[in-house]
Amino acid sequence: MNTTLPEGLALAQGLSEALKEKRPNCEVIIGTPFTHLAGIAAGIDTAKIGIAAQNCADKAKGAYTGEVSAAMIAATGAKYVIIGHSERRTYYHDTPEILKEKVLLALANNLTPIFCIGEVLDERKAGQHFDVVYDQINRSLFELSKEEF
Repeated sequence: MNTTLPEGLALAQGLSEALKEKRPNCEVIIGTPFTHLAGIAAGIDTAKIGIAAQNCADKAKGAYTGEVSAAMIAATGAKYVIIGHSERRTYYHDTPEILKEKVLLALANNLTPIFCIGEVLDERKAGQHFDVVYDQINRSLFELSKEEF
């Protein structure tokens, strides 16, 4: 929640212009709020810069006011969705089970999930970081097929 659509579009177009004559040795992806997706996808070269939504719902459709489905994201031209960001886990209580559903819905809608993992500082200090990360991956991703993964 840090930019308006005009600000986000200007930022994306500035990045697009900066990369115009360059061939980066990596994928460049912009993660934008849902309200920016279609406008930014139309305003930049999406062959050079990928577009990611910052989240998606764990439901395919229905009466979930304010939620954004993977199908809605895909319809904007976005190719990626960020799933499992620490803020979503902390503030919105996205559990591994919820994140698993989001991953499956993203894949079903031809979106590439960008799956975030990580521990908080207290877990790291307590030496729990490997267990925390293993649990996040195990409970959300390990049941995926080789093709899905």
